[in-house]
Amino acid sequence: MYLRGNNNVQRTGITTHTRNNITAPETKTSMRGLLLKRHHHVACAIIEQNGNVLAAQRSATMSLPLKWEFPGGKIETGESPQECLIREMQEELGITVFIDAALSPATYSYPDFTVTLYPFTCRQTGGNMTMYEHHALQWIEPQRMPELDWAAADMPVVSEYMASAVAAGNIPA
Repeated sequence: MYLRGNNNVQRTGITTHTRNNITAPETKTSMRGLLLKRHHHVACAIIEQNGNVLAAQRSATMSLPLKWEFPGGKIETGESPQECLIREMQEELGITVFIDAALSPATYSYPDFTVTLYPFTCRQTGGNMTMYEHHALQWIEPQRMPELDWAAADMPVVSEYMASAVAAGNIPA
């Protein structure tokens, strides 16, 4: 179940755009010469600390300006989602992380592109968190996550994370 009803949101497993179980960083789909929108494959981190989750606000100059998201980035050719996540946390935040568990991948179609998110819960294990790309970072209690203005692609991830936290008894129903 999603926090917002939207026909553009769908749950997927690993997409058909894979080779040797390694996800392509970006694919373009063509059909009889027609170029369709780009499809980005993105790993994202749900970083947990002291009962809170890290949310990152996109900069005003990025696409989807000032929307909140889970930090992460595009998967490069030959890179697994987990390898991408570790690399992106170092590049975007200057930290190292330990990956605890994968959540369900989620695909969302924006007007100009499609994105599949590969979310992972994780913990910071080293480094001093620094904003290299984002406008703001915020540690937030899981039950308060719906208060933020999330990028639409992140909403199914927020929903699944909150549902698992309720089921585990970590937040009230």
